[in-house]
Amino acid sequence: MTATKRLVLTAVNIALCLVLPMAFHSIPNGGKIMLPMHIPVLLCGMVCGAPYGAVCGLLGPMLSSVLTGMPTAALMPAMMVECAAYGLTTGLMLRLVRTGKTYADLYLSLVAAMLVGRLVSGVTKALFFMAGQYIMQAWIAASFVTALPGIVLQLAVVPSIVYYLMRAGLIPQRYPR
Repeated sequence: MTATKRLVLTAVNIALCLVLPMAFHSIPNGGKIMLPMHIPVLLCGMVCGAPYGAVCGLLGPMLSSVLTGMPTAALMPAMMVECAAYGLTTGLMLRLVRTGKTYADLYLSLVAAMLVGRLVSGVTKALFFMAGQYIMQAWIAASFVTALPGIVLQLAVVPSIVYYLMRAGLIPQRYPR
């Protein structure tokens, strides 16, 4: 895939970082429950690669905060770090994981990124953004319990989108025949 195509797809995913949260925030606590900004960041990392995914993860929350007020300015820095970790890790893992099965590669990369992003989020909040106030129970509740519907949505949607983009010839096949 050319660098120009990667830049365009990254820009599309950054735009989705603005649009998807607006749709989900019409539901009470929809952002915290459904994690709509994570989807385009994870997609960008898988489709465009680690550096593009990281940039999408940094710029998506920042632009969304500036243009829509979501996330709030207080939450934006922590979310930028978390989303950058998602985008970076999906791209790195998809480059490293080679099982011979496209769906297995996609799921392994996605799950690894979801875990790394949540760990990075918890550590940065505990050490920097909410030092002395962020406890393990709050991290577990926010990252796994409240976010469970969003986790299920990501697992259901992200690998299938990437797989069908490959099948349609819009992005390179993982294992060409």
